[in-house]
Formats: sequence, structure tokens, C-alpha cells
Amino acid sequence: MASDLSVILPRVVIVSRRTVRKNKFVDFVGEYHLDLIVGYGAVPVIVPRVNGVHMLLDSFEPIHGVLLCEGEDIDPSLYEEASGLSPEELEEIRRLHSSDTSIDREKDTIELRLAKLCLERNIPYLGICRGSQVLNVACGGTLYQDLEKEISRKCPESQRVQHIDYDNYDGHRHVVKVVENTPLDHWFKDSLEEGEMEILVNSYHHQGVKRLAQRFVPMAFAPDGLIEGFYDPDAYNPEEGKFIMGLQFHPERMRQPDSEEFDYPGCPSAYQEFVKAVIAYQKKLNSTISVPKPLKLDQEMEKQRKIIIRSFSLARNLYTTGRVRHPWKESELEAGAEFLESNTALSFQQENRLKQMGATVRNAGSYIERLKLNEEKEKLARSVMGKMTVEQLSDLMSFYHMMGNICSEVLERKLSCIVSDLGS
Repeated sequence: MASDLSVILPRVVIVSRRTVRKNKFVDFVGEYHLDLIVGYGAVPVIVPRVNGVHMLLDSFEPIHGVLLCEGEDIDPSLYEEASGLSPEELEEIRRLHSSDTSIDREKDTIELRLAKLCLERNIPYLGICRGSQVLNVACGGTLYQDLEKEISRKCPESQRVQHIDYDNYDGHRHVVKVVENTPLDHWFKDSLEEGEMEILVNSYHHQGVKRLAQRFVPMAFAPDGLIEGFYDPDAYNPEEGKFIMGLQFHPERMRQPDSEEFDYPGCPSAYQEFVKAVIAYQKKLNSTISVPKPLKLDQEMEKQRKIIIRSFSLARNLYTTGRVRHPWKESELEAGAEFLESNTALSFQQENRLKQMGATVRNAGSYIERLKLNEEKEKLARSVMGKMTVEQLSDLMSFYHMMGNICSEVLERKLSCIVSDLGS
């Protein structure tokens, strides 16, 4: 299998949704999302919604784009917005929207971390329905916990909107007013009547954006004032790999009855432009990453390399455990010592650490004291970490995992250069 990053198709990460089938949990992603992503030239990489996956997101790299779509309500504690709803009203909401009101904290954690990753690295992001709400919350925005009780009752009759119709689920539509000079305006311009700027969109939600995060600009409004689409104008240029956007409606499902034909020619444009940005982002990313070619050593250099590695391995085992399982000679440590003395390519800290490991043979007693000190430090660290939240621990683990990878790569390059110099 080719390892060259240039031959990997752009990868779009999508988080699955969990449901119950035959008394068992199953994960799924809507096929319309997958069809459009594949059709425009990217590969969907599905992140399963299973416990602990938020700790493994590094394993899904490289990530060239993130598409987050439908799912349950986001935990209100994540955006700390008081709804003013009574316990009786909250219970009624849970009864009316039972399939959406069961909080899924694992999915929340996975998706919020992915959204924040996109914002930190400028990775293209498209949020559909819940995915748009995740994006807003990740940037400090808030949500209405129930549109019917928090908006519709306060609106004049002429402005009220039914945002979900269980009796006409896929066929239900309501009007939205498109904001001029936005991507949505550009995509649907051939379908907008002059002076009206309105289209009909589908609607499957009982929550929505309340306070829009500061970095975003609205692209569409429902008659009751709810924001139905938004984007970051400073992070929107698909040709340059920039795309940060949220749509409350589902353009991929806006299709004619009993047909695959879209309601409007502009319906798939969000996916088309998103994948365009994903492809551009991948090219930009690949241009900044150089894939090192494997170092080829002749027989003599390879022999020297193995002797040095054997020397360091012995010293490490002596340093960490105080003994070596297999027979060895003290002279085997000399190769490592000579290696350290013959070059200055390593940092002072690295050189000092390796010399300390070699010195274990001569001064084992001092290392026993250090091991005891390390045990005390470990106990203190465990105590501190025991008071940290799961999210804080996840972030800490990701940080040290990233730093470990960087250190390993840099050290490997330095050691390769040193071995090359020894053989020349």
C-alpha cells in the first residue's frame, strides 16, 4: 500500500449517529451525505459513536475536512444558557421529541473536539442541522432548547413557523429569507425571485441558534427570526481550502416526492463547494509536509547502528529496571559512550540523559533514590489528575501524545544524520 500522502484521496471525517435496532445499538450515517461526498471526489471516514472514541481522534489523521450532521440535542450545560422553561415544560418537550432529547455526551465530546480542531487548523467544516449547532456552541454561541416554547409563542401569528412536522416529515417545507452577497445567495441565485430572496427549505429540528457566535455572519432567516444558516466570511474561500459553515436545514434531502431530483439546482452546492475546499486544503497540507525517504545504510554502517542501539537498549534497561534479562558485557556500553563523546548533535538534555543511563553501571545507588523521588512525583500527579474532568484529561493526553510524536520524529532525524556522519 502506498504511503505517499500525495496519493491519498482527501478524507472527510463524519461522526455516526447511534440508534436502537432489534434491541441493540447500531451506528449509521445518512446515505445522501455519503453519496455527495464521494460524488464530488472525497472519501468519507466514519468515526463510530462508541465510548472512548474521543480519546482516539488522532488515529483518524490525516483529516482534510469534517462534516457533522444530524443527532440528538446537545447537552445544555455545554452552552450554559438558561431557558426559563419550567420542569413541566421540559418534561412535555421530552415527550414530544423523545428521539432527540436523550443527551449523548460521548457524541457531544467527539463532535465538539472535531469542531475545535477545525477552527484551530482551519480545516474545512460543514455542519448540517445539529452540526451547525455544534459549530455555534464550539465558538461560544448558545441555543434555544425548544423553538415552539421559546420563539413561536412570542411571535405574531403571521410570523410563526413550524420547524418540525412528524406527520409530513420529509415533505414539510417553510420559507427562509436569504441574505444577499452570501454563499447561499450565490448558490440559489437562479431560484430567487427578484426582490423576494426566498426559498423553501425542509425542517427537522426543535432547537436552533439563539445567540450566534461573534465570528459568524447569518446567511438566512426564518420568518420567526431564527437563523437558518451562517458562515465565517474570513474562513470562506473554497479554492484556497477555506470553508467554515453551518446550515440548519438539510439541502441533501430537499428532493421532489418519489424522486432523486433536487428542489433547486443549488441544493447540492454546499457539498460541492465543501469538497472543493477539502481538496484544496489537502493539496496545501501536502505541500508543507515532506515525507522523509528511508535511510539506506551499507553493511558496515548497519552493523555500527545495531551496536549503538544495543548499547542504548542495555543502558535504558539498567536505568529503568536495574537489571538486564539477557547476558551482557560492560564493554557493550562503551559503544554508546563513545558515540555520545564523538558528536554534539544531540541537545544537552538528551546527551545528559543518555550519559546518565550509561552511568547506571557505575553508580546504581543514586538511581534508586531517583526512582523513589519519581514515585512520589507520580503519586502527586495522579492526585492532581484525579481532580481533572474527562475533557481536561483528554486534552492533556492529546497534547502529550502530539509532543511525543514530534520529539520522536526530531530525534529520529538527528540520530539518522549522526549515523550517516559516522559512516562517512
